Amino acid sequence: MSDTLRTLQDLFLIFTSVLFIVDPLTAVPTFLAMTARDPPQVRRLMARRGAWTCAITLTAFALGGSLIFRLFGITIGAFKIAGGVLIGLNALDMVQARRSQQRETAVEKAEGIEKEDVGIMPLGVPMLAGPGAISTVMVLAGASKSVVTTAGVYVAIALTAFLTYITLAAAPRVEAQLGQTGMRILTRLMGLVLCAIAVQFIIDGIKMAGL
Repeated sequence: MSDTLRTLQDLFLIFTSVLFIVDPLTAVPTFLAMTARDPPQVRRLMARRGAWTCAITLTAFALGGSLIFRLFGITIGAFKIAGGVLIGLNALDMVQARRSQQRETAVEKAEGIEKEDVGIMPLGVPMLAGPGAISTVMVLAGASKSVVTTAGVYVAIALTAFLTYITLAAAPRVEAQLGQTGMRILTRLMGLVLCAIAVQFIIDGIKMAGL
């Protein structure tokens, strides 16, 4: 396999890992519930703030991942195993077409419905940039072996944030076009791919740890 092809595969894996773990589609029903009383322009504003919050949070943890590893004496292998487990739990929820409880609780959702500005919390954090997404970008940035793949992590975060904004800004149309059944099917398919990515993370972590 040529180096170019391997790099393209790595970049594709990075992008799909970030996009699928953030998974804006499954945030659509909750987002609609939290902004039910808002006009379309306010709903778009909340979607923009949520996407920005998600992007800034994930970028910060991707940048600070190596420092966190050094502070706590954590190896990339160990964090890959832990990240793989956490991603796998999210993936199992997606395969069952339900919103992961690691992202937001019923209380947080209820508070979001009551709040006037839901863009930063709970939408940006923890609904979009939850523990699984944070650990994913930290692992991807920490395990990167080239400038291209490192840049790919940040490009993937930016593209995911943009797609998240597009999805949430058009949430009523997305729900109307796909319906609950269509959204569940897409969620299950993404969850299946994410589950395979989680297993690969664990396998790579075990190899790196020399177990």
